[in-house]
Amino acid sequence: VYSLDGEQARGNNALITDVCQLGQSEVVVLFDCGATNSFISVECVMRLGLPSTSLIPPMTVAVATGGKVVSKRVCQNCPVSVAGKIYHVDLICLPLKDMDIVLGMDWLSANTVYIGCAEKNLYVPIDLNAESRALTALLQNTHQLIQYFGAENKCFSIMFTLSSESSLSPSDISIVREYLDVFPEEINSLPPEREIEFSIDLVPGSQPISVAPYRMSPLELRELKSQLEELLQKHFIRPSVSPWGAPVLLVKKKDGTMRLCIDYRQLNKVTIKNKYLLPRIDDLLDQLRGATIFSKIDLRSGYHQIRIRTSDVSKTAFRTRYGHYEFLVMPFGLTNAPAVFMDYMNRIFQPYLDKFVVIFIDDILIYSRDPQEHAEHLRIVLNILREKQLYAKFSKCEFWLSEVKFLGHVISQGGVSVDPSKVEAVLNWERPRTVSEIRSFLGLAGYYRRFILGFSEIALPLTRLTRKGAAFVWNELCENSFNLLKQKLTSAPVLVIPDPDKKYVVYCDASNKGLGCVLMQEGAVVAYASRQLKPHEENYPTHDLELAAIIFALKIWRHYLYGVQFALYSDHKSLRYLFDQKELSMRQRRWMEYLKDFDFELNYHPGKANVVADALSRKALYASEILMHQCGLYEKFRDMNLNVTYRKDGVKLNRIEITCDLRSTIGSAQEKDMDLQRRIGKPEFTVANDGVIQFGNRICVPNDADLKRSILEEAHKSGFSIHPGSTKMYHDLKKSYWWPNMKTEIAEFVSRCIVCQQVKIEHQKPAGPLQPLEIPEWKWEHITMDFVTGLPRNQKGEDSIWVIVDRLTKSAHFIAVKSTYKASRYAEIFLEEIVKLHGVPVSIVSDRDPTFTSHFWRAFQKAMGTRLRMSTSNHPQTDGQSERT
Repeated sequence: VYSLDGEQARGNNALITDVCQLGQSEVVVLFDCGATNSFISVECVMRLGLPSTSLIPPMTVAVATGGKVVSKRVCQNCPVSVAGKIYHVDLICLPLKDMDIVLGMDWLSANTVYIGCAEKNLYVPIDLNAESRALTALLQNTHQLIQYFGAENKCFSIMFTLSSESSLSPSDISIVREYLDVFPEEINSLPPEREIEFSIDLVPGSQPISVAPYRMSPLELRELKSQLEELLQKHFIRPSVSPWGAPVLLVKKKDGTMRLCIDYRQLNKVTIKNKYLLPRIDDLLDQLRGATIFSKIDLRSGYHQIRIRTSDVSKTAFRTRYGHYEFLVMPFGLTNAPAVFMDYMNRIFQPYLDKFVVIFIDDILIYSRDPQEHAEHLRIVLNILREKQLYAKFSKCEFWLSEVKFLGHVISQGGVSVDPSKVEAVLNWERPRTVSEIRSFLGLAGYYRRFILGFSEIALPLTRLTRKGAAFVWNELCENSFNLLKQKLTSAPVLVIPDPDKKYVVYCDASNKGLGCVLMQEGAVVAYASRQLKPHEENYPTHDLELAAIIFALKIWRHYLYGVQFALYSDHKSLRYLFDQKELSMRQRRWMEYLKDFDFELNYHPGKANVVADALSRKALYASEILMHQCGLYEKFRDMNLNVTYRKDGVKLNRIEITCDLRSTIGSAQEKDMDLQRRIGKPEFTVANDGVIQFGNRICVPNDADLKRSILEEAHKSGFSIHPGSTKMYHDLKKSYWWPNMKTEIAEFVSRCIVCQQVKIEHQKPAGPLQPLEIPEWKWEHITMDFVTGLPRNQKGEDSIWVIVDRLTKSAHFIAVKSTYKASRYAEIFLEEIVKLHGVPVSIVSDRDPTFTSHFWRAFQKAMGTRLRMSTSNHPQTDGQSERT
C-alpha cells in the first residue's frame, strides 16, 4: 500500500484533489489510483470526533518516502459526498499531513469512477436508477423537442446507457427503498386472513371428479418433484385424502423454466360462475389522460396471496406420481380466480381508482402528472400493499417511467400505441391452413383493431372463410388481406387519450362492404372503428347506409359522446335535412329516436375531403376487381339454368351475354309427357312457334319432378326471392306457368321449407288451453274409433280395419271392413260387434271421417243416446289412443 502526504500532493500538478463534504464538514480529498485502500488522517478524525473501531488485523502501509506506518483503527461507513452524491466509505486511520482523506482504488473501482489524467478530471457516473431516476420522466419525444426549440429554450444533449433491470435492487430507487419489505425475494408462509376468501360453489347435485394423472418424461418428473417440495415448504399445499383429483402438467415459460399447471377443467364445468365483471381495456386506458410519469407493480404470485375457504380446500386436490395434494391458497386455473382477485384489488384501492391507479387483476399501474405528485402516489400504493401484506415481484416492476408497456399497449404522454413485442407475434404468424388458425389470427390482430383504419374491410376475405359452410380456399385476396393486416400493425399510429374537456369530432362513411368511422380531438385520432355489412343491410339504399354508419359510431362511442356537444361529419349531403323529413320509414324512425339522445351538429363533408372515413367506400376499382365480380355473377347465372357465354372485348372492359335455356328444357320434357300431348287438341291449349305447349299464355310444365322442383326452388329459395307464402308464390308462378294440381303442390312445397318453419311467425289466433278428456268411470261407457286404410285386399275384398278401443280398460276390437261400406253397413257391424257384447256407449271420440260425419251415422247414434265427440280438422292428437293402438 502506498500513500503520500498533503504537501507532496499539492506540489504535484498531476494529482487530483477536491474539497468534499464529510457529514456536515468540508474536507480535502485526494483521488489516488496508486493507493489500494482509502484513508483518513488521524487529525481529521479527532477534529470531527468521528467514531473508530479496531482494525483486525492491523495494516502496514508503505508511504511514497519509503517508510512504513502501521494502522490499527478504521472509521466505518463514513458519509463522503462527491459530486453531490453521498458514498459510504470505510476509511483507515493514518497520520497524513495537510490531507484529510485519500480515496483509493477500492472506492474508485467499486463506484466505477474514472480519472482523466490529461484533463485532471474525475468522471463520476450519474445513477439514473436511484435519486435521479425521475430524470427519465423528463425525456422528450421528437414532437416536444421541436416545440422547445421553437420557443428558443436551452437544450442539452446527454448520452447515457442504462444497466439491465436485473442489476437494480429496490434500494436503488427513490421512494421504493422505503418499502423494501414489500419486495421480498420469496413468500415462505401462508397469507394472512383477508376480508375475501376464495370459495368454490358447485352446481347442485355435482359429485366429486377424479382424473388419472398425465404421463411425464423423466425431466418433467424431476421438475415436478422440485416444485412440489417448494410449495410444501411455503405451506401453499398439503397432503390430501380428498375424493377430488385433477391431473397436473408442466408448461414452459418464456425464460425456459417450467410452470406447474393444474388441469381444473372438469371442476370448472360444475362450478357456479362468479359474474364479477373484469374491466374493458380501452376503458382503463382512457383514464390515463394527462399523465407523464408511470410506475408499474406486478404482484408476486398474486393468486397465492389469497386463502381458500376451509370447506373448499378439498376441491382443489390434484394427483401426481408423488402423492395427492390440495391447495391452501388460490391456485391458477380455476374459473373464478380472476374475478375474485379483481374484486379484492378493487376493494382495497377503491378510493384511488381512476384517480392515479389502474388495476387489471394483479397488475397495478400508477400514473401522475409530475414527479412530486408521482412520489406521493407511489407512497400511497406501497403503503396499502404493506398494510394488506401484499407482496410484489421487483424484477417485474418498473418505476419512474415516461413510457410504459401495459396490457399489450405502450402508454406515454403522447398517447397509446401498439406494443411492438406483441406485434412481433403477428408478424411471425405463418399462413393459416385451417379455419381455427384464421380465427386465432383474427382474434390476435383484432385486439388492436382500434388502431387500424378499415380493419373490417381489410379482414373481409379472411372473415368469409370462417363462415359456416364456407369452403376453405386460400386465394390471392386472402393472401393480400393476411399480409396487409401485418403491415398495418407495424405502422399503427399513436392514438391520443381522449380529454372530456375538449370537443369531439366524428367522421362517418358507408360503402357496399362495410361501415367506417373515426373519432378525433383537435385533429388527432382517438380511435378507428369499422364493421362489415350484415346480409340484410346489403339491400339498404344509400341514404339508410350512411345513416347506419352514424348510428354505428354513436353506439360504439356512446361513453364518449353522450351528454357532450360534438361535431358529426358525413359525405352524404341529404343527411343535413334529416330532421326536416316528414316521411320516414319505420327503420329511420327508430334511428331518429336514438339520435335525439345526443347533442351534435351534423355537417356535410365532401367525399374528397373525407379522406379517413371515406377510405372504406372510395377505394379504386381496378379491372381485375371488376372481373372478379363478373365471374361471381357468371357462376350465379349458371346455377339458375341459364346458358352463359363469357367473352372478352378489349383490355379494360368485359361483357357477359346471357340467354335462358329453361324454355327449351321444358319443351323437350313436354314431348315425353303423353298426358300433356293429349291435351293439345283442346281449345285452351296452344302450341307456340318454338313448339312449347301453352295453357293460354302460360307455359305448361310437364309431369317431371326434377323440373317442377327447380322451378319451385327458384321461386321460393333463390337469392331473388324472399321465401314467399304459398298464396303469393302461387299467384307469382301462375302468371307464367301451369300444371295440374299446381296450387296444392306449391302449398305442400312451402309447408316443407325448413327456413320458413324456423323463422316465420304465426299470424293465426293463438291456440286455447288444452282440454283433456275426462277419465271414464266404467268400462265400455266411453270409447274411441278410427280406421286403418290402404291395406292390401284379402279374399273377401276387405282392405281396411275398424279400430274400436275402450278408454278405461284399453281393450280393443279390430274389425276387417271394406272402404266402400256405407254408413248403414257400419251401423250393423257396430250393433253386432260392440253393442251386443258391451252395451250402448255413452260417448264416442273419433276424427271427422265421412262415415262418422254422415247424417245416417249421426241419427243412428242419437237414437241410441250416444254423444259424438269429434276432433278438429287435421288434429289426430285428439284421439291419440286409437292412433296409438
